[in-house]
Amino acid sequence: MDFSLFENKIGINFKDKNLLKQAFVHRSYLNENRDFPLGHNERLEFLGDAVLELVVTEDLYSRFPEKNEGEMTSLRSALVNANTLHLVANNLGVNGFLLLSRGESKDTGRARQYILANTIESIIGSIYMDQGYEAAKKFVHDHITPLIEAIISEGSFMDAKSTFQEKSQDEYGITPVYKTIKESGPDHDKKFTIGVFIGDQPIASGEGDSKQDAEQEAARKALKKKNWM
Repeated sequence: MDFSLFENKIGINFKDKNLLKQAFVHRSYLNENRDFPLGHNERLEFLGDAVLELVVTEDLYSRFPEKNEGEMTSLRSALVNANTLHLVANNLGVNGFLLLSRGESKDTGRARQYILANTIESIIGSIYMDQGYEAAKKFVHDHITPLIEAIISEGSFMDAKSTFQEKSQDEYGITPVYKTIKESGPDHDKKFTIGVFIGDQPIASGEGDSKQDAEQEAARKALKKKNWM
C-alpha cells in the first residue's frame, strides 16, 4: 500500500514513514500477520485523542469568548465524537489505507465507523510524534475544526432529546414519546427509524445506526419543526 498518497493528501511528508503506517494498523490485522514488524495503532490513538482535545479546546476558547464552560464542552464533544471523526475519515479516504483482518474488512457497519474515527485520532498522534504539536494542530484546523459551523447550524452539539423534552413540557405539559417505526438491515448493521410524538401527534422522525442516534435525530428535526432551536 502506497502511504505516500495519503501524505500528499494531507500535505505532510513524514520523517518516520512507519509512524504513519502504524496509524492505520488495526489490532485484528496483527492476528493474521504475526510477523508484521509494527504494532497496532491503539497507543497512537490514545495520544492523538489527547492532542485533538487540546487543539479543539484552544480553538473554541479563542473563537467563542461569549460561551460558557458548558456550551464549549458540548461543542467540543460534538467535534471529537465518532460521528464527526468518521466524516473526516471519509473526506480523507482513510478507509482505503486501513490494515484490517479479513473478517474486519468485510464489516462496513457501525463497527467500521468507529475504526475510522479511531484511526483519525491515531493519525493525529503520529503527526504529533513525527512533526510536533504545531503540525498536529494544523491538521486539526484543516480538517476538523472547520466543521464547527455546520455543527452549530444543525444543532447537533445539543442533547436534542433533553431540549425537546423541556420545551414540550413547558409548552404542553407533556413528555414526548419515542416509537420505533422501522428496523432494517442485518443484525451487525441495523438501521432504525424512530418517531417522536407529543401525545398522539407525530412530530418528526429520525434515522440512525442505533435507537439512541435515531431518537436524537428525530428530536433535532422536531425542534426545528417547532421552531424551538
